[in-house]
Amino acid sequence: MKIILRLAIFLILLPSQLQSRNDGETEITTEDGIEVFQNQKYYLLKKNVEIQSDSFTLYGDIVKINYDKDLYDITEIFAEGNVSLISKEYGINAKGKKIDIQISTEQIKVEGKNSKLILEDVDMYSDGIIIVKNIEGSFIVIGKNSRMVADDIDIQGENIDGTFTNDAGKRIVENINVKDKQISNIKTDDTNMFAKRAVYNKGTSIIDLYENVKIIRGAEVITGDYGKLDTKNKSYKVKSNETNKVKVLITEENE
Repeated sequence: MKIILRLAIFLILLPSQLQSRNDGETEITTEDGIEVFQNQKYYLLKKNVEIQSDSFTLYGDIVKINYDKDLYDITEIFAEGNVSLISKEYGINAKGKKIDIQISTEQIKVEGKNSKLILEDVDMYSDGIIIVKNIEGSFIVIGKNSRMVADDIDIQGENIDGTFTNDAGKRIVENINVKDKQISNIKTDDTNMFAKRAVYNKGTSIIDLYENVKIIRGAEVITGDYGKLDTKNKSYKVKSNETNKVKVLITEENE
């Protein structure tokens, strides 16, 4: 991601006690100092590490930075222990027990309970793993309490993945797949849906639902084996297989 490229260009190792930094510099503070391992080509920052630059701030208990030719030629940043990464410039807000950033592939990985990764208007949460590959244009959210909010659609399930494109520097989600051995949940502004598996396509504005389908809208509750919702036209339908029937429950609402 661009934020990482800026770090690779401007990283400057400064003393651990500084009152201020100049524009274009990156300030690193750490209570236990910096260890450089030249043969293995990495340096280690320990205890209450804080890295500040013009475009981002990174906090962590331990930060390991791998490099190639010299200390400034960074290839990977790995931080652990109550890690947070914030960049208003690039719309990034990440938090987890571990954060791993691969420079060349522009990949960011967040791990641990209550992990989150917010990229502009896309919010991802999990007690497991969140991975975004910027160049490839893909993402995956795996584990308990996994959730993704994008395009006014709120999706929850143990396995969420999909693709996005970059339009004028802004990430736009194109496809989302969700599955859960128990049940996944998809919400729009007026419809609440449940299914073991679901697929969202932004281009067609369609959400396809598979297995143990339930669609709730207002006083209507419809169950079946397959469902299809058009988020643009606000229409939906539910089908059954040969052994089951579609069930419709309409509850009278009191004004």
